[in-house]
Amino acid sequence: MLHEDIIKSIEPELEKAVDFVQKKLSSIRTGRASPALVEDIKVDVFGDMMPVKQLSAISILSARQLSIQPWDRSYIEPIEKAIAREVSGLSPVVEGDSIIINVPQMSEELRKELSKAVSQTEDNAKKTIRKYRDEAWSDIQIKTREGLIREDDKFKSKDKLQDLVDKYNKKIDEAVGRKKTELEG
Repeated sequence: MLHEDIIKSIEPELEKAVDFVQKKLSSIRTGRASPALVEDIKVDVFGDMMPVKQLSAISILSARQLSIQPWDRSYIEPIEKAIAREVSGLSPVVEGDSIIINVPQMSEELRKELSKAVSQTEDNAKKTIRKYRDEAWSDIQIKTREGLIREDDKFKSKDKLQDLVDKYNKKIDEAVGRKKTELEG
């Protein structure tokens, strides 16, 4: 069944769009301490760029405090500098063999700015999903004109395609809704 194969072929791409949204949203600061705030920051260590999560253990000390314990003491300074450079509003403090990060309370202005970033991420993901839906629908129409897909299967495919798109849009809406709730309070 050619039309079902076309629909199945876009599902991994739709899954990637949802994964991208979840990863992007996890890196948006909400005023609460989360390893996602710093774990993917690239650190220059001996000429190699490596994420913080590969150089240290990251733990939550409290709702507003993170602790980063590098595997090697020589990583402390590069990690501290990378975090200070990459994440505005976070000021890492070295305490012995670890780095402590106090996550400040968010201002209303920052909250609105981050909410816009969340909405932009949502819009981009939904555009990507629409693009794949349109490509699949176009393929189905072409194959129908070529006589490879029956007319009634074409319309069944349109419904199945829309159901798939709705399923992934709902996943994005849920992730965005959770992030906006976190941002509000």
